This record gives sequence, C-alpha cells and structure tokens, in this order.
Amino acid sequence: MSKPKILLTRKWPEEAESKAKELFDVTLNEDDHKMSVEELQDAMKNYDAVCPTVSDFQINSEILNVENRRCKLLANFGVGFNNIDTDAAKEAGVVVTNTPEVLTDCTADIAMTLLLMVSRRAAEGERLIRNKQWDGWCPTHFLASKPTGKKLGFIGFGRIAQAVAQKAHFGFGMQISFYDPYPPSDEVIKKYSATKFDTVEEVLKDADYVTLHCPGGGANTNLMNAERFAMMKNTAFLINTARGDVVDEPALVQALKDGAIAGAGLDVFAKEPNVTEDLLTMDNVVMLPHLGSATTETRVAMGLRSLGNVEQFFNDEEPGDRVA
Repeated sequence: MSKPKILLTRKWPEEAESKAKELFDVTLNEDDHKMSVEELQDAMKNYDAVCPTVSDFQINSEILNVENRRCKLLANFGVGFNNIDTDAAKEAGVVVTNTPEVLTDCTADIAMTLLLMVSRRAAEGERLIRNKQWDGWCPTHFLASKPTGKKLGFIGFGRIAQAVAQKAHFGFGMQISFYDPYPPSDEVIKKYSATKFDTVEEVLKDADYVTLHCPGGGANTNLMNAERFAMMKNTAFLINTARGDVVDEPALVQALKDGAIAGAGLDVFAKEPNVTEDLLTMDNVVMLPHLGSATTETRVAMGLRSLGNVEQFFNDEEPGDRVA
C-alpha cells in the first residue's frame, strides 16, 4: 500500500523532517519560503495531508474549495490554529489538528522572560552597554518595577497560563488572578491560590501585570483595545505570548504614549512579521520575534506531534489533537 502524500509548508527541524520521510511520501520546503495562495491551492489538489504553520496565509475557503481537492487533513504545526478557517474546513469535510501540550513550558518561559525584562528595564540596559553609553553605577539609575509579590492577572487560564502561574507564584510570590470562560477545576485554582474573576475588566483593574493566554481571531480580535487599556493601572504592564491580533496595536501605542500603562512585553504581533512602527521606538516595550516555542526540543516535539496526528488519521483512527 502506498504511503500518504504530505506537504510540510515550512522547514522543520531535521529530526522531525527525518521522521516525516520515514513515515510518509513527504515534500519538504527546502528553501523555507512562505508559500503563496496559489501554491497552497495546488497543495490541496496534490497532497493527502498538508502540515501548515501560523506563518502561512490563512487557509480559508478560497484555498480549500479548489476543484478536485485531494487533501483530507490539515495537521497544523502549532497549538494555535487561527491560521486555518475551521468553519470552512468543516464545511469542506477537511479534518484539522494542532499540537498542544508540547510547547507549554517553553512558551511560559518566554512570558516570564518578557515580564522580567520589561519590569527591570533589561533591554534598555543591554542597549546602553552595547552603545557604550554606560558611565557607571548610580543610586537612581534605571529604577524599575519589582515583580516579586505583585499581582499577575491572566486572560485565559489554560495549560500555558497555568505553567506561567507555576513559575510566577511559586518562584516570585506573585498573586494570581484570572478570567476564563472555561475555568479550570477548583483544585487548580486552589493550587495557585488564584482569584477567579467573572469578567476581563475585573482582571484589568486588579492586576499589576496582565498576561494574555487566549485564542486569536474571532471575538478575541482587538480584545485589548483603548477602552480596556484605560481600565488598567498606569503602573501595570501588558504581556502577550498568545496571538498578535488579540491586541489593538494602535490603541496599545496610544496607551503607552499617554502613560495609561507602564509598558509591554510582546512576542506576537497583529501583522507578523510587520510590527507597528511606533512600537520600535519605545523604550518601555520589549519585543521578541515569536520565540514562544523556539527551542530545539519543543519544535521537534511539535513536528512529531503533528506527524502523529497524520499517522492516526490515515490509520483510520481519531486524531488525538483534532480541533475541527
């Protein structure tokens, strides 16, 4: 029996690509270019499964509804899947999977990295040294905010958020609060001595740091807007490792300019890889290029998880990570 024919839309770590070659008739993206809409449409016609990523064009009805579509599965390389129109996929009868759990710790590490960097003005200090502008220690030099013991509010309290809470609460004595329409068990809430709020707004008003851990797209687009920034403390910081479109970037810029909030740590952006120009000039903003899951161990695990979903599907099993 011939092996299923699959396409990896971007370059994967070598170990994961080797596994794909072992299991399937796989086509790799050797030069790691971003595939065009036309290439993705062709992929729908020529492959049994496609493994896309967040950096691809959104796989929507224009791509899915090609004549003589062969593709039956979109095995996303990533836990977030707003790069796929799941309603269009369902309508077309295409199964969608993701790669949860394996990137939890590394994304949580980046959230804490951003929190600490923006709190302690670490990026500013590093730039000062690189630019040979540091003239020595001074009692009032680079005074910053102390995160230990402060209030950390979560919008969304799933796996990654709980991993951040583990580090922040037990490592830095931070007080945890959250809003989540699908809250975790009482046991989890008790573990972190967390306060459960009924609205996003209650979290924003209470927290010294607000960290976003909700899906992107849909109703969450521009969840953090001018009105909600105005509710935050003017000493508070925003941390985003979720999806860029959760934040209204022009509104964030204005909130930072007006002093409505103290700063922001961002790993994701609304129109990646493009970044709102004003953010590039702000010292109270720390930015990373979507590094949440960027460790060798995690990216390999994501690839293997994606391939596992493909294998299950073509073995006539229900994929463990099916989302649509």
